[in-house]
Amino acid sequence: MGRVTERRRVIRIRDGAVSTRPDTLVAEEPLEIRVGGKPLAITMRTPGDDFALAAGFLVSEGVLASADELANIVYCAGATEAGTAAPDEAGSGGGSNSYNVVDVRLADGVPVPDISLERHVYTTSSCGLCGKASLDAVRTTARWALDTSPDSPVRIDPETLSALPDRLRAAQRVFERTGGLHAAALFTADGELLDIREDVGRHNAVDKIVGRALQQGRLPLASGVLMVSGRASFELAQKAVMAGIPVLAAVSAPSSLAVDLAVETGLTLVGFLRGTSMNVYAGEHRIALDAAAPTG
Repeated sequence: MGRVTERRRVIRIRDGAVSTRPDTLVAEEPLEIRVGGKPLAITMRTPGDDFALAAGFLVSEGVLASADELANIVYCAGATEAGTAAPDEAGSGGGSNSYNVVDVRLADGVPVPDISLERHVYTTSSCGLCGKASLDAVRTTARWALDTSPDSPVRIDPETLSALPDRLRAAQRVFERTGGLHAAALFTADGELLDIREDVGRHNAVDKIVGRALQQGRLPLASGVLMVSGRASFELAQKAVMAGIPVLAAVSAPSSLAVDLAVETGLTLVGFLRGTSMNVYAGEHRIALDAAAPTG
């Protein structure tokens, strides 16, 4: 397994003074996700929680929704350093194991996703899920409908929301050493931290949270609040919906497609969550607006 961080020599320039020193960097390596031995996706990720990442990715793809649909996940024996060598028929190829290829085995009766050149997905730490043929393909596969009634059991007040970014930041252990990681955290509506994952990609951090929940039999996360560093893109909104998470909050802006998806599915989407300020783009019925003084 690759390390989460690595050390590199750097030249430091401060006020005209030049020196050399070691620096701690976050590790970034490719992970190939296979289903039944066939390649499905490649993502650039921070090593660690690879099985959870793969499981969470398949939740967002509509392949998995419960732990009993997952037979097992293994590292592919014999994968090369490039992570491309297929194992032989006995499952043990000739190369050294780089721990950069995982194979997901679905339970009997669970449909195998369409694996073709058109469907093969490449994801990066910047763009997340790419190459979908249409938005409808990801809008119609959610296993659970979000509660859109005015009496939704999940209700969070602005003061609690305002505290989440600081709680997220305080729990980022690797960020403290590298300054180069995104994070996603799952909270209760009362602001209790349930889980946090760090990764070079926000979408990977979310997949790790969702995958861990699937492995533990906790899906759907119907009472959860998902907090992410950075922006709220379409793929993050999609991942929240696919996991049954009713509230997604981000410290930066959402994309227009993320807002469209939130409106369509009933997801509560909060952006620009900084200090006591925030924008609610959709799903305001879950925000206790009466707890905030209106200013017009």
